[in-house]
Amino acid sequence: MEQKLPNAQTVLILGIISVVGTCCCSGLVGIICGLIGLSKYKNDKLIYDANPTQYSDFGNLNTGRILCIIGLVLGCIQVVYFIFMLATVGWAGYMEQINQLSRMGGRG
Repeated sequence: MEQKLPNAQTVLILGIISVVGTCCCSGLVGIICGLIGLSKYKNDKLIYDANPTQYSDFGNLNTGRILCIIGLVLGCIQVVYFIFMLATVGWAGYMEQINQLSRMGGRG
């Protein structure tokens, strides 16, 4: 009888949160959830490799891994961009750009 891997659904959820959290909140959400998801993936992959015929949801585990990697990469890009912006224009310049973007969005 096939059973489910213990963390496959968790890895999938963490991958989704990683991608969505990076796009909606900050890169730190993507980095944290991506790293936790990849750690849980590693544990379940070892369990799966020991007896592959016993488990049925390896596809969910792989999909979660891919999403965690995407969220991790996007989160790192966002954090690097934020650091670059602070280094080049400073906090005041960054806030001015944010204010300009919000004013442009209010006109539409």
